[in-house]
Order: sequence, then structure tokens, then C-alpha cells
Amino acid sequence: QVQLVDSGGGLVQTGGSLTLSCAASGGTFRDYAMGWFRQAPGKEREFVAAISWSGLSAYYADSVKGRFTIARDNAKNTIALQMHSLKPEDTAVYYCVGDRAASRLRVEAAADYWGQGTQVTVSS
Repeated sequence: QVQLVDSGGGLVQTGGSLTLSCAASGGTFRDYAMGWFRQAPGKEREFVAAISWSGLSAYYADSVKGRFTIARDNAKNTIALQMHSLKPEDTAVYYCVGDRAASRLRVEAAADYWGQGTQVTVSS
């Protein structure tokens, strides 16, 4: 059983930056593709970014491509999401997620393991 604890959210102005972090425990971290989903009030959950178990492949939603960067450290069992040029439409609760299949994260926006979520608010 994998436990995920995500953190790093906050309030930022349009154009600002934030870095979200996620620490994993339990299970074998290298067995899992990791990623981030987000959900804004009144909207469906959406895929944001994912990274393969090796860290060699990364995937992004079109809405964040070029602004967000996902990375993982398999030695520390952590992942991070660097977010730049933030926009009000990026406002949402962000969830760290993990699954054995990266395709499930990015295509289905589904995952076996979830963090508790961290709020990101971008003011205009």
C-alpha cells in the first residue's frame, strides 16, 4: 500500500510560480508512474502531468505544457511539480497520484493511489 502526502499549494498572483511536492511511503516507489491531477470547483477532475517510473518520460496536459515541469527522485521517493506563469484557470485542488500504468494516469485520469490534495489559488 502506497501512501502519498502532497504539499506546497498556496495563493499566488497571475504570472507567479509555485512548486508542489509529494512524498511517497510504503510499496516500491520505482514500481509506479506518478503524476498530478487537479479539480476545480464545479469541474471534473483532469490530468495535469505524469512521469514514468524511470523519470525518462514525462507527459503534460495541453493546458500546462511549457509552463509546468514534473520531476521525480527515486532515491528520496518524491516527486515535484514546478508551475510557472500561473493563470487564474490553474486554480484547483491538486492531487499527487500514483499508478503502475502511466497510460492510466494520462488517458483515464485514474489512479490507484492519491494524496490528500493541496489547494492552489491564482489571483487575477
